[in-house]
Amino acid sequence: MQRFAFAPAKINLLLAITGIRPDGFHSLTSLVAPIGLGDMLCLSPSREIGAGDVLECDSPSVPTDSSNLVLKAAAIFRKHFPALPDVYFILKKRVPHGAGLGGGSSDAACALRLLNEFTGYPFSNTQLATLAATLGSDCPLFLENKPVVMRGRGEQIEPLPDEAVAALTGRRLLLFKPIFGVSTAEAYAAMKAAGGAEYLAPAEAEARLAAWLAAPRHNPLPLLNNMEGVVFRKHLALPVLLEQLQADFGLAPRMSGSGSACFAFLPADIETAPIEARIHEAWGEAAFVGETTLL
Repeated sequence: MQRFAFAPAKINLLLAITGIRPDGFHSLTSLVAPIGLGDMLCLSPSREIGAGDVLECDSPSVPTDSSNLVLKAAAIFRKHFPALPDVYFILKKRVPHGAGLGGGSSDAACALRLLNEFTGYPFSNTQLATLAATLGSDCPLFLENKPVVMRGRGEQIEPLPDEAVAALTGRRLLLFKPIFGVSTAEAYAAMKAAGGAEYLAPAEAEARLAAWLAAPRHNPLPLLNNMEGVVFRKHLALPVLLEQLQADFGLAPRMSGSGSACFAFLPADIETAPIEARIHEAWGEAAFVGETTLL
């Protein structure tokens, strides 16, 4: 029997990298929200006895071997639930690769949810989150599928108050990405090489977040991403376009995660066609541009 699930992408409304932890990971504070753009994942029993777990994807750029997080999710699930039979995944990929939108992590979390359903729910949500954290720092947040605050190296997830969720849900935004991606590992390495100059003090990050949470329907969102500095210095096409969009359309665009995807909230009465034309003019027709909403 086939099972389907939606794997939403995310954007970082606030991303404050605050330093390096004793374990070598970076510490962060981030306000993260899922968006209407996402992949679709289908799970069914294996089509061939003894074939092992198989992943099929409609995007030729996505690896379908054991390096894919979907199959890694199946492997870690089976490690803790040996009775799992071989399974067959079909992934319809819609989230751009190398975008900083968490597409692979969302697919992995989606796979864990489907596997848990497929096997009769042997694991609680807390246990699934523990499994997800072994796959990547931001995998656990996709088990929530709602706006959250991430801390630690990303594995500490705190749900938002209902008022804050309501203030975010349904907000309209434009998402856009150039043809090139950004290596997350390289971006973090560049921040580390800066010797602390690019980090934001944890107290300042928490203060920005608290100021918004005090009245989320009225206070401005704490839109900030201190990874922009190191990424923008290497990829000048990003800051040049973002400055143009601010000057010409009054937008306040930001980069999501380590990039290269960017986003801008859209006023209710604005037409997106001229904005999209400007993006394609700057980044070429192959650039990804799409309107979506916060979930």
